[in-house]
Amino acid sequence: MISFNEIAGNALLFFLVFGMSATVDIHMLLLQLKNIRAIVMGVFLQFAILPMLGFLVVKYGTLEKSAGISLLVVTSSPGGSYSNWWCSIFNADLALSVTMTAISTLLSVILMPANLLIYSRFAFDQEDDTIVESIDFNSLFIALTVVISAIGLGLFASAKVHSYKFNIYANKLGNYAGISLVAFSALLSNTSGGGDQKIWNHEWQFYVGVMLPCLGGLCLSNLLTSFVSLNKPERVTLSVECCYQNVGIATSVALTMFQGEELATAMAVPLYYGLLEAAILGLYCIGAWKLGWTKAPKNINFFTMIGTSFEVLTTEHGDLIAIEVSLPKNQKDLKEKTKNGIDGDILHLKHSISEDDEEVNNRADANCGWKCLTAPILPSPSKRKEPSGLQLPEVPFESEESSERRDQQKGLHMYNLWEEREKSPRNRSRL
Repeated sequence: MISFNEIAGNALLFFLVFGMSATVDIHMLLLQLKNIRAIVMGVFLQFAILPMLGFLVVKYGTLEKSAGISLLVVTSSPGGSYSNWWCSIFNADLALSVTMTAISTLLSVILMPANLLIYSRFAFDQEDDTIVESIDFNSLFIALTVVISAIGLGLFASAKVHSYKFNIYANKLGNYAGISLVAFSALLSNTSGGGDQKIWNHEWQFYVGVMLPCLGGLCLSNLLTSFVSLNKPERVTLSVECCYQNVGIATSVALTMFQGEELATAMAVPLYYGLLEAAILGLYCIGAWKLGWTKAPKNINFFTMIGTSFEVLTTEHGDLIAIEVSLPKNQKDLKEKTKNGIDGDILHLKHSISEDDEEVNNRADANCGWKCLTAPILPSPSKRKEPSGLQLPEVPFESEESSERRDQQKGLHMYNLWEEREKSPRNRSRL
């Protein structure tokens, strides 16, 4: 029979994932689904890099067998929805985080037992499947059902309601549910172990060994995501996804496999790793924000940063002032682009005369090197997303760099686009 604790935990988990999923604009999520490079890198970090780091520590370190088994389980269990909460409050790429949660939750049903089966045999030279058999697959499938249904309903609600105000409220719901779930998990950890974890009664090798996969994963994830040239909020998101693990699975395995002193040692691993990942990722996310790696400006107030969903507000503000720039090749192309314009503000700029447009030289307007047209009308009210009624927080002026960052937040990228076109000899502007 399902206990009250399981019902309460799964309910909070549902509201956390639903809130974060409903925060994401459906178009942003569809863009992330096409971001194959980021998704492949995220899966590689979660299911290859961190489990390998855990195996190396267990194989060549001095951890006891019970602690080693617990560490293998921890490093093989992706953190799922908690990573959404971290990416939300520190304004990393939440759309990518939600996408990775859905993918990793499905893959973990197969890849997590596979990693444990392979690494436990190489680490302890054992041929049985005791560790895999100790996993509570019923709880795993229940969590999978909760997460996938919450993601699906959240994305459906975001698309159906079509309101930035709803996205803001959904984000608040997810954040409150995340805080409640953290507090609830901490309460269960302190009341269910009987005080036998003895987390502070180990040799220094224990603390260093459990810490190494987390720190190593964080460093490698930043190096690898920078190497493949992901944008900075995506690097922060995948670093969080790599290091934040589901310590609850390791706790359940320890309770099933061990007794007495071995149980106390095994239970200390997920408890200590949970404290470590919270502290390390918290400091990392603050550092990433101060370095300008998140969607939040680095020089605003800390409480403004964690209390504002820049995921929603930057998307909304960009939609409000966005303008599409079309640079036709010749007069014929200009007419075609004007004829086939879509909803929105489009600026058609006849910026040069090419060899394909030689007939222009014989006409009276040969000296007119440009032509501007305001093409189709704004989207109809039924297609517009309801505004949130909120504004982007004011960014304190510090330097020219700060001013440029404010311009980027407001979507003023037209100068850069124009400058890139200027580099082409055939596209010299006559404005």
